[in-house]
Formats: sequence, C-alpha cells, structure tokens
Amino acid sequence: MQNLILFDSDARNHLLPLTATRPMGELRIGIFTIRGKWERYLNSYASYITQEYLQEKYPIRVESENLVVNGGILPNELLCQRIAQLGFSEALLRDGELIATRLDALQFETLIEDEEVRELQGIELEADIPIVRIQRLWELTQQNGAAIEADFQWIVRNRQSAPLPDSNRLIGPADRLFIEPDARIEACTLNTTEGPIYIGKNAEVMEGCLLRGPIAIGEGAVLKMGARIYGPTTIGPGCKIGGEVTRSIFIGNSNKAHEGFIGDSVIGEWCNIGADTNNSNLKNNYSEVKLWDYAEESFVRTGTQLCGLFMGDHAKCGINTMFNTGTVVGVFANVFGSGYPRHFIPDFAWGGPDSGFRTYTFEEACATAQRVLQRRNRNLTDLDKAILRHIYEQTASLRPWEK
Repeated sequence: MQNLILFDSDARNHLLPLTATRPMGELRIGIFTIRGKWERYLNSYASYITQEYLQEKYPIRVESENLVVNGGILPNELLCQRIAQLGFSEALLRDGELIATRLDALQFETLIEDEEVRELQGIELEADIPIVRIQRLWELTQQNGAAIEADFQWIVRNRQSAPLPDSNRLIGPADRLFIEPDARIEACTLNTTEGPIYIGKNAEVMEGCLLRGPIAIGEGAVLKMGARIYGPTTIGPGCKIGGEVTRSIFIGNSNKAHEGFIGDSVIGEWCNIGADTNNSNLKNNYSEVKLWDYAEESFVRTGTQLCGLFMGDHAKCGINTMFNTGTVVGVFANVFGSGYPRHFIPDFAWGGPDSGFRTYTFEEACATAQRVLQRRNRNLTDLDKAILRHIYEQTASLRPWEK
C-alpha cells in the first residue's frame, strides 16, 4: 500500500470557514470525504500537509516513497491511472497548478521546508483527463450530485444492499438504492429516478420521510418523521435532520431536527439549527449571488443564482432565524433574534439583528462545546482547544465591535 499525502492548496483560504477546523481533504462531498475518495481509488492511507496549527491533529506520515496529491481535487479513474504512471521526481500539473508528484523521503523534506526540489520535472496533465477542483464554497453543492453518483458506484461494487422493508414505497430502479446493514427505514417513500439513494450503517429514516435522490445518508444519521429531502443532498454521519432540505451538505454531527428549509447550503460539524429556521437560496430579482470570501475580505461573485448558507463548525442559530441568500456564518457564531442577520457573521460572534453582536468569548465557547460533545460521549481535548484558540485570535479583526 503506497503512502498518500494530501496537501492544502491555496484554495483552502477561499473555503473558510469550513477549512478553519480541518484540512481540505476532510471536506465531505458525495458520500465520502475527499480523503476517503483518494484512499479508495489509490488503495492507500492518507495523511496531510496542512496549516501549522492543524498539523498536530492531522500529522504527516512520511515513508521512503510518497505520493503527494492536491487535496482540493476529486479523483476519477483516468486521473488515478495517470498518477499511477508517475515516476520519482515527476510532477503532474494542470495550468501550472500541482496535481500530484511522487517523492522520496529526502525530496519530501525539502518540499515541506519550502525549498525547491531541483530535480522535479513538471509534466502538463493531458487535456483529455478531466479534473474537478473544489476552489470555492458554492462548488461543493454544485459538484455534490456527481460526487454522490461516483461514490455510490464504489459502494455497490460486488456488494448487495440490505432489503427494503415492505412498509416503504420505492419509485425508480431498485439497483439505485443501497441500504447498509443495521439501517432502519419504515413507511417512507424513496425515489431513485433522478439519482441513487445511499443509507449508511445504523442510520434511521423515520416514518413518513420523502427522499428523492441523489441522496447520501451517513452512518448513524437520523431523519426525523416527515422529513423531505431533495437531492443532491448529503447528510453526514451522526446528523439529525428534519423539515425540508434541498441540494445541501451536512458534513457531520450537526442537527437540524425540526421544521424549516435549508437549501444550496453546506453546514459544518457540531452545528445546531433552531426550529423553523429558513435560508433563502434565490434572490427575489433572480440575480447573481455574491458571497463573503475570507481570503478576499470582501463579497465575491459566485456566477450562480442558487446559493444558500455556509456555516462553520460549532455555529448555532435560534428558532425562527431567517438567513439571507448567500450567507456565511463563521466558526462558533451564535445567531438569534428576529429579522435578517447580515450576510457575513464573523467567527465567535454572539447576537443578531435586534441586539447587535458581541464576542462569544473563548471560555464561553469551549464550555458550550464540551457540553455538546458530552451528549455524544466525546470530550473537547486540549488539542481541539488549541485549534479553536488559533481561530479565535486570527479572526479578531473580523469582529468590528472589538476595535
């Protein structure tokens, strides 16, 4: 098994706040994370070159032979076949951007010390080999349908789905539904006409749910009674979801357990969305949406009419929160009150349109996180706190009331 190392590209800064707490390879799109996809395609175990403050949690493993791959690129068969042909000191490029390279241990050490690997030979990737790069937040939802389809094909290889209980109704091809062992689903309607539906191990789909693929439901996730899920949508492991969801990704361990609409959105881990919260994903004048970009420190054009809510880890909102089209909510932001919050809510912000915002202090945030994690039999570690401390300090300039 070859040693695989995924590196954060410069696009990482455009994918904040989702990449504030994780390397790019830990982003979930489709059924698997990006790391999970590469590990399956290359039969490898991946480690990371990531930001210094994340590196201890996501350590690098270096061996005598190392395949180094851009963590913002989704694998495919043709690309992986080409990567397998790489020799030592060869680097695949697309438009000057590094896609993959094969290095020995000494060359790798030179690379991570930001020194030039002189013998490295750049090779432009053949134009007929497709590349899917995740470089902006909205591309996650735009590419999610194809990613679910590709991951589904991996899962069904030489495997048989658990049976669908008779209390359910299936519309569409039966071979487009895959149910893992110990998943529970009763009295629901599933439509695989437009795309596959995957239900993970120990997941529960309660009575009355309506699912229209492509949909991925992760291990241990729960769909509450009567949930309406339109694809392409990914519900990550450990999530609890109710109400209406369309074209969205929940990375994992987050709750939207009640009524309300979430569309064209990406929700990080350990988030909680209050009852009857809704987000707009289409402006009333049908014009192009602009979205906050941390790297640009401004709102940028998305090139799309459909763009919803992007919420960093541990963010929360109260009941009846109304999010504008194209809203970015930072890590540990806590939003509540009537009216529409601003289109960008900084990390560690506490408040809303009624009362304004104050800083959600680091100590307050950690105390809340510990209580949240304890409900899942987990703890906030010192390493987690160090990461959150870094984010808290680095985002202080975005909280104007502190100035």
